[in-house]
Amino acid sequence: MAPILGIWASSKSTVAADTGAMFPIQNIVLSAGSASSITFRNIPQTYNHLQIRSFHRMGAGAYGEITLNGGSWARRHYLYGDGSSAYGGSDTANAIFPSGTTYWSPTICDLLDYTSTNKNRVYRVLNGGDNNGSGVIHLLSGLDTTTTPTTTITITATSGGNFAQYSQFALYGIKGA
Repeated sequence: MAPILGIWASSKSTVAADTGAMFPIQNIVLSAGSASSITFRNIPQTYNHLQIRSFHRMGAGAYGEITLNGGSWARRHYLYGDGSSAYGGSDTANAIFPSGTTYWSPTICDLLDYTSTNKNRVYRVLNGGDNNGSGVIHLLSGLDTTTTPTTTITITATSGGNFAQYSQFALYGIKGA
């Protein structure tokens, strides 16, 4: 009888490391009511990049603004489509977690080289949602001109909005590519 491969593989003492793997760091779920912000603290400095994955909803006109170590972004670029029109531009806003009042919005945000002290940090975001046939999609990127390693990430709902109950945010570390 042949060995069961999973058992055989786990019995080996030398297993090659997967340098491109994602590792969960922190998870925040708003299980008891809404919140105006969430914060990832004490972020380990042992990864090359970070990724935030969220599934959230906010009030009308609200956006989630992200700050690293309490600072703000120097510039962002965005492309937005709603099925009938496309918009694009750039500004100095920190808003990268768009959402609507009646739909839940998944977001993936990559924070590249978050520990580097000799180059600026950048992010890229893919976000969207469906509102019973009238969906939206956002593509964003931004630049942070500071070179301080990131140890804290805060996402705050703007315009008096809150993240709805059951909104969830997960932070992952990426070892390499």
